[in-house]
Amino acid sequence: MKNFRVHIIVGALLQIALISNAQQVRLDNLKEQFSKDKIFRMNGGVSANAVYYNGNSPSRDPFNWILSGNINFSFFNQINLPFSFNFNNLGAQYSYPTMPNRLSLHPTYKWVTGHIGDVSMSFSPYTLGGHQFTGGGVELAPVKIPLKFSAMFGRMLKAVPFDSEKPSAGTSYKRMGYGAQLKYESNSYAAGMTWFSAKDHPNSLAWKPDSLSVFPQSNHAFSWNGMLKLVENLTLSGEYGISILTRDIRMPDTQESMFERMFRNNESTSVYHAFNINLTYRFFKNVIGLAYERVSPDYQTLGAYYFTNDVENMSINYARPLLNDKITLTANAGLQRDDLNQSKESDTKRFVGALSVNAAPNENLNIAASYSGFQTYTNIKSQFDYINEMAQYDNLDTLDFTQLSQNANASLNYGFGKNENRKHTMGVNMSFQEAANKKNDIIRTGDISRFYNFALTYGLFFVPKNIQLTASANATYNTTGFDKSLTYGPTVGINTSLLDKKLTTGAAVAYNISTGNGNSTGNILNIRWNVTYSFRKRNSLSLILVHQQREIKNRDTTKDFTSTCTYGYQF
Repeated sequence: MKNFRVHIIVGALLQIALISNAQQVRLDNLKEQFSKDKIFRMNGGVSANAVYYNGNSPSRDPFNWILSGNINFSFFNQINLPFSFNFNNLGAQYSYPTMPNRLSLHPTYKWVTGHIGDVSMSFSPYTLGGHQFTGGGVELAPVKIPLKFSAMFGRMLKAVPFDSEKPSAGTSYKRMGYGAQLKYESNSYAAGMTWFSAKDHPNSLAWKPDSLSVFPQSNHAFSWNGMLKLVENLTLSGEYGISILTRDIRMPDTQESMFERMFRNNESTSVYHAFNINLTYRFFKNVIGLAYERVSPDYQTLGAYYFTNDVENMSINYARPLLNDKITLTANAGLQRDDLNQSKESDTKRFVGALSVNAAPNENLNIAASYSGFQTYTNIKSQFDYINEMAQYDNLDTLDFTQLSQNANASLNYGFGKNENRKHTMGVNMSFQEAANKKNDIIRTGDISRFYNFALTYGLFFVPKNIQLTASANATYNTTGFDKSLTYGPTVGINTSLLDKKLTTGAAVAYNISTGNGNSTGNILNIRWNVTYSFRKRNSLSLILVHQQREIKNRDTTKDFTSTCTYGYQF
C-alpha cells in the first residue's frame, strides 16, 4: 500500500516536471514571467480536529483525531496542482474495502486535468458512477473543439479477509478497474460513449468466503448517450447501457465465440440492459419534461455502490415562474413498477405526485409550501393460495394491498422591525406525514400512522453590539396504530462577537419532554457552548462542548459529554 502511494506521488511530480519543461518561456518579458507571484503561488487551508468523548455509548471511541486539508500549488499561472487529504483514526481497529483516509492530487494544465491518489470519477449511472478508487485518471477538454475525453485506472477495493470478531467490516477480494469516456457536445446535438471494466483477483484472499456468498467477479459495462434539438426549444436526450457481469470467474468457461472470449463467458455470466429517454420543451417561461427509464432485473455494475434495478419509471414534470419571478411553481407526476420479467412472488406499482410553490414577494418575506403523495399497489402472487382457494375471491384481501403515503410541508420566514440598532426575524414551519395500508379497499385500525411537526422560531439581532438572541419551540406528535407519542420543548441561544469580531462565542440550551399515550416517558437536556478565535489573519482556533443528559422511564439516567477542538490555517 505504501509503495503504491509512493509511486503515485512520484508519478505526479514527474508529470509536473514534464509540463514545466514543455511550457514555452517568452524572452521579451522574462522579468514578468519569473516574478515571485508568477512563478509559484500556494493557497488553501488545513485543519486539525481532536474529539474527546465520555459517556454511556459503548460504540463510540473515547478519542478521535482528523487531519484534513485542501491546498493548491500554482506555477506560472498555467499549471495548477490541487492537493487534498483526509487522515483520521476512525475505525482504526477495522479493515475496510474502501478506507476512510483520503490522499489525492488533481494537477491541471490548461484543458488537461489529472486525478491521482484516492479519487472518484463519474462517467454514467450505468457504468462508473462515483465509485472511489486508488489510482489515476485524466480529463481532456480542449477549448477549440467540442470533444471531451476521460479515462481512469486503479484499485476499486482492497482485499479484506473475513474477521469473525468484526463481521461488519465486510469481506472483499482485491478489485482493479479501468475505463474511458468520449463525448462530443455542440449546441444542436451531442453524443458520447462510456466503457468500464473491473475484475477481482481470486488469489487475493487465502480463505475463500464462498459461504458468505462473496465470489470473485468481473464486469464489462458500456453506455451510449446522445442529445438532439429537434426544433427550437425542443430537446430529446437519452442513454442506453449494457452490463456484462460474471458473478464467479472461477467457474469453467463456456466460450464459443469471439464475443464470449472477450468478456469471459461462463455459467455465472449474465447480460443486463438499461435505458432512459427524456423530452424537454421550453416555451416562454414554461418548462415541460417527459421521462421514461427501464432498468432490467438484477442490473448491476461494479462501478457503483448502489443500484436500483428491475424498475420502470414514467414521469412528467412542469415548472414556471410567476409574477416577475417572485413565485416559482413546480409539479411532477410519475408511475413506477417492478417485476418486469414477471418472475417475483409479488409485483409493485407506485404512483407519485408532487407540487411545490415558493414565493418571495419582497426581501423580508419568504413562503414555501409543498405536497407529495405516493400510492403503492402490491400483488402477492402466492402459488399456495392459488392452489388451495375454494372460490375466486377467497384471498383478495390477503393477496392485494395498497400502501398510501402523503407528505405536506409549509414554511414562512419574515423579517421586521429593521433599523440601525436591531432587527427581528420570525419563522414558522409545519410538516405532516401519513402512511397507511389498505386491504380490500379498507384501512383497518392500526394500519395507519401520522406524524405532525411544528416549529416556531424568533431571532433578535442587536446590530452595533453584534449580539444575537434566538428562541424556538418545537412539538412533534406521532400516532402509530394504537400508540400516541408527543415530544415538545423549548430551545434558547445567544451568539456574540468580541475583540473586533476576532472572538465569536455562543451557547444554546434545549430541553425536550416525551410522553406516550398520555404518560411521561422521559426527557432530554442538551447544553452546547462554542467559541472561535481568529488570530494573525489566517489562523483560527475553536472549541465546542456538548453535554447531553437522558432520563428515560424505567432506565438509568445516561450522560454524554463531547468536546471538539479544531485548529485551522488558511493561506
